[in-house]
Amino acid sequence: MKGSSSGALRRARSAALIGLAVAVSAGCSGGDDGGTKGDVTELRVRVPGVHSWTDKPCGILTAAPPAEGFSLGSTTDSASPEGREDIGEDGARPRYRQTGCLADLKGPDGAFWKLSATASVYEDPEPAHHAYRVKEDLDRAHGRGPEKVHDTAYALSADDGGRPGRTLLLWNGDLVLTVSAYAPHGSTEHEAREDLERILGNVARRMEDGLRDHDAPSRPPPLDVRAP
Repeated sequence: MKGSSSGALRRARSAALIGLAVAVSAGCSGGDDGGTKGDVTELRVRVPGVHSWTDKPCGILTAAPPAEGFSLGSTTDSASPEGREDIGEDGARPRYRQTGCLADLKGPDGAFWKLSATASVYEDPEPAHHAYRVKEDLDRAHGRGPEKVHDTAYALSADDGGRPGRTLLLWNGDLVLTVSAYAPHGSTEHEAREDLERILGNVARRMEDGLRDHDAPSRPPPLDVRAP
């Protein structure tokens, strides 16, 4: 009976993360309500839109805690205004700009966690999708075991000097977003996974919405992203 209950709990938690990733990767609601539980039932799904680069990405995350019981500590913006060239298909050199935030988090028990979020904003959706697929293929080829949570989002385990962590990577229109969170030293991923997933889901949702150009018309998905 204990094994059956544990399995049901794992399936329920996986379903919750999948639902959140579906909402984020499809494009989330217009505005952050300040909630910290990542409840997807309150999100209005919308089509991928246009995203803008910002030199103050950490400001997007300061309006609300990253998860219930957690607080945002010191932050560092790592935003490069210079355009970069990606390795595209058929010799193309698509351009993008990158912005990111590094932050310390304080957990409910006072222990310190770490958070990083990096957004690459492309000039067009197609090369952004290509970059996402290349990254996924590389993670799979190197045996990092990406866990598919949606057609355009996956998660994997991460490590930072002995800190267990999780990473969520997703594609949304012209945006490729990577969010990583790390638990305190001495933790195990099993112990911290639920909190890590809540932090990843909330931060990804807020970053996507914060970078979205709300004055620009949303456009329909440029590609058929259904799983083969």
